[in-house]
Amino acid sequence: MEFFNKLGKKASEAYKVTADKTGKLAKEAKLRVKMGELKSEINNIYEDMGKTIYENHLREEKQDIEDNLEEKCTKIDCLSDEIESILRECLELKDKKQCSKCHTKIEKDAKFCPQCGEKQEVVEEEPAKEVEIVEEENNDGKSDLEETIEVESNVNLKDDETIEHLEAEDE
Repeated sequence: MEFFNKLGKKASEAYKVTADKTGKLAKEAKLRVKMGELKSEINNIYEDMGKTIYENHLREEKQDIEDNLEEKCTKIDCLSDEIESILRECLELKDKKQCSKCHTKIEKDAKFCPQCGEKQEVVEEEPAKEVEIVEEENNDGKSDLEETIEVESNVNLKDDETIEHLEAEDE
């Protein structure tokens, strides 16, 4: 009977380890898909920026496109920050980190980068809290991210204008 109890415990442990690894792999795959979508969106913005610049070049009457380009650059900045966040999350799923100098994937507890020899910061870790981010659409059909990008890229806004203030005006 003891043999079966040990066998059951071993099977349970193996199941837990396998389930944990499978969960991490699935989460990483989802993150990588999201990262690919964000990179594609950035490429679309680059293409649109180039098209805008070229069309402005072709016109005999030059238009001021600086505000338009500033808005697109801000959106690229936001998307790049999100990609960087996803990349860090993927590395954490693998218990790795990125070298601060050469950006090589290295072990989390490494004191020096094996690639370039750079001394790594020792970071005290707090227990991780898992948070699910849910994007809800506002009344106007825009997500919070889209609305944030719109506000951050609108250089004509006064400092005292907030999202709530703008939403009140729209209604």
